[in-house]
Amino acid sequence: MQCIRDISEEVWQDCITLFLQTGMCCDAAIITNSPPWLLASYPEGNFFQLTQEEIQILLAKEGREKLFLQGVTLAGTKCLLIRDDLYTEGNNTMDLRTKGQSRGSQAVTVVQIESVYLVVMGQKGTEGGPLNLKAFEMAGYIRETIHQHMAHF
Repeated sequence: MQCIRDISEEVWQDCITLFLQTGMCCDAAIITNSPPWLLASYPEGNFFQLTQEEIQILLAKEGREKLFLQGVTLAGTKCLLIRDDLYTEGNNTMDLRTKGQSRGSQAVTVVQIESVYLVVMGQKGTEGGPLNLKAFEMAGYIRETIHQHMAHF
């Protein structure tokens, strides 16, 4: 998808805003595995602090088994990898759980959408299964937005 970089930050921000309106998550970002890395994020969350290195490790196709042993860091927050089907055709999701936080752990889901990825953190008390399902549904909406945008070029 060579035109993915032509989609404006405003379109990505609209997708983030729409997802946050579900009330299920407290933070969200849209990332890619090539510059500019972070395409959009919730300004009041922490994912705006995602680093290029964190994104590269999260999205690397090689050596994924290390993620189960070492975990993943997202915006400085250490996470445990629960399930990794990010590159499994038809699923394309990954479930994580934050750890070591005084406020308790929170579910995190990553969904691949074409060449971008939606990263969402659930509200405290939101379980990973429902968050994953909602993120997967939202991915369908974002995918449609991408295709509509591409049709205009």
